[in-house]
Amino acid sequence: MPSFDEVLKEAGEFGRFQKRVFFLLSQTGVTFSFLFTSVVFLGQAPQSYWCRIPGAAELSARCGWTLEEERNLTLLPLRLANESSSQECERLDTVWDTSESCANPLARHGARGAGSLPHTACRGDWVYEQPHASIVSEYDLVCGNAWMLDLTQAILNLGFLAGAFTLGYAADRYGRILIYLLSCLGVGICGVIVAFAPNFAVFSIFRFLQGVFAKGSWMTCYVIVTEIVGSDQRIIGIVIQIFFTLGVMLLPGIAYWIPNWQGIQLAISLPNFLFMLYYWAVPESPRWLLTRKKGEKALKIMRDIAKHNGKYLSPHYSEITVSNEEVSNPSFLDLVRTPQMRRNTLILMYAWFTTAIIYQGLVMRLGIVGGNLYLDFFISGAVELPAALLILVTIDRIGRRPPFAISNIVAGIACLITAFLPEDLPWFKTTVATLGRLAITMAFEIVYLVNIELYPTTLRNFGVSLCSSLCDLGGSIAPFLVFRLATIWLELPLIIFSFLAVVCGLLVLLLPETKGISLPETVDDVEQLSSHYSKCSKKRKHRDTNSYI
Repeated sequence: MPSFDEVLKEAGEFGRFQKRVFFLLSQTGVTFSFLFTSVVFLGQAPQSYWCRIPGAAELSARCGWTLEEERNLTLLPLRLANESSSQECERLDTVWDTSESCANPLARHGARGAGSLPHTACRGDWVYEQPHASIVSEYDLVCGNAWMLDLTQAILNLGFLAGAFTLGYAADRYGRILIYLLSCLGVGICGVIVAFAPNFAVFSIFRFLQGVFAKGSWMTCYVIVTEIVGSDQRIIGIVIQIFFTLGVMLLPGIAYWIPNWQGIQLAISLPNFLFMLYYWAVPESPRWLLTRKKGEKALKIMRDIAKHNGKYLSPHYSEITVSNEEVSNPSFLDLVRTPQMRRNTLILMYAWFTTAIIYQGLVMRLGIVGGNLYLDFFISGAVELPAALLILVTIDRIGRRPPFAISNIVAGIACLITAFLPEDLPWFKTTVATLGRLAITMAFEIVYLVNIELYPTTLRNFGVSLCSSLCDLGGSIAPFLVFRLATIWLELPLIIFSFLAVVCGLLVLLLPETKGISLPETVDDVEQLSSHYSKCSKKRKHRDTNSYI
C-alpha cells in the first residue's frame, strides 16, 4: 500500500485545492491578532475624568452647569486643599448642600475654609469626558482599580492556556475541522457577550472563554494547513504569521473609525461566525483520519484534492497505509516517554516561553513612538513583516535549525548591547532594540513550524498546543518582569532577556533538522528523524556529485 506522502505527491502537494484552503484558514490569523492586541484600544485611558462630590449631580442639574463648569468647581477647592493630591482619584470629604449658591456652592467655607477641607479617596462616583468609550470608563478601571485593566489581558492569556490543553487534546481525539468550527463559533458568541457585559465579572468570564476558543481555532487551523501540503511547502505556516501581522496593522484602522469599545469588540468578534461556512469548503485532515483507521474517508478526500488540482489518482490507490499506532487519549506522558520526544518537548517548551517573554517585553519597552496611537500601532505591526520575509528566503535553503538558533542569539546580543548603550544616542539605542525585536519575531514564527514538524500525527495538535501554552505563561509574566525589574534598574529586563535568548539559541541546536523530511506519522518516526535527515543529506550530496560529474 502507498504511504500518505506518496498519494499526496500524485494528488498535488500544493495545488489549487491547498491554496484555497490555505487562504481561507489564514484569515483566522487576522481575527486572532485582533483579540490578542485589542486591549490597547478597548482599554484606552480616558482623556479626562474626575471624582464627583456627593450632592453635586443634583446641584448641577438644578443650576444647569455644564460638565466643564462642574469640573472646575470640584477641582479648584481640591487644589486649594492639597496641591500635591491626585485630583482625579480624590475628592473633598464633604457633601454639597443642594440649597447652596449655584455661583459658589462652597462660599460658606470661604477661600481659606475650602482650602482647609479634608480630602478622601474616591469611592466610584467618577465622571468621564467620554463615558463608555472604553472598558476603563465602562467599569471604572482607574486609580485604585487601574490594575484590573492588566488583569483583563492576564485573563485572556489564561484562556489561551486553558484552550491549549483542552482543545488541543480534543482536536487530536475528535478531529481537526470539528474543533476548529466549534472554536470559531465559541469565539463569536463569547465576543458578543463580552460587548454587552453588564459588569466586570461577566466581562472577565467571557473574555477568558473567548481566549479558550480563540486558541483552539488558531492552533487547529495552523495544523490543518500544514498537514495537507507536501514537505517542501510547509513553510506556508510562516505565511500564516504574516496574516497575524496584517491583523495587527488593520486593527488601528478599525478602532479609529469606531468610537466606542463595544463597537470595536463586535467588529473583531463577528467575523468568526463567517468561518462556520468553512464546513462546506475545508475537509478533515486526511492525515488525522488515517490515525483513526479511517482510510476510506482519507482516500476519498485525497481524490477530491486531486480532482481540484487537475490531477488523477492511479486506480491502484485503493488503500493508503494506515498507521498501526493510535493514541486515543493523548497525555503529557506521551510527549516525554521516548528520548527524542522528551528532548524535543522540553526544548520547545522553553523556546515558546522565552520567545513570548522577550517579544512582549521588547514591545512594552519600546512603547508607542510619538503621540498618534493609531499610526504608531500600525507602524509597530509593519516592523514585523521583514522577519517573515527573511524566514521565507532562508528556511528552505539552509534549514530550520540555523535561522532558529541565530535569530535567538542575535536577539540576545541586541538586548545586551541596548542595555549598555548611552542614553545620549537614542536613535542608535532604538535601532539596536528594533533589531532585537525583528530577531525574536523570527524565532517566534519559526517555533510554530518546527513544533508541528517534530510531532507525529497522532500527537501533533496536542503537542503543539501544550508546548505553545508556555507562550501564554510567558506572556502573563512579561509585564511583571519588565515593570518590576525596571524599578531596580531600567535596563535590567534586557539583561534577563539576553540570557534567556542566548540559552534558547544554543538549545535549539540539539533539535533534529526537519528540512525536506515528511511529517512523522508515529513516535518511531520522530525517534528516527536525526538519522533519517543524515541519510537524506548524504543521498542529496551523492546525487549532486553525480550530476556534476
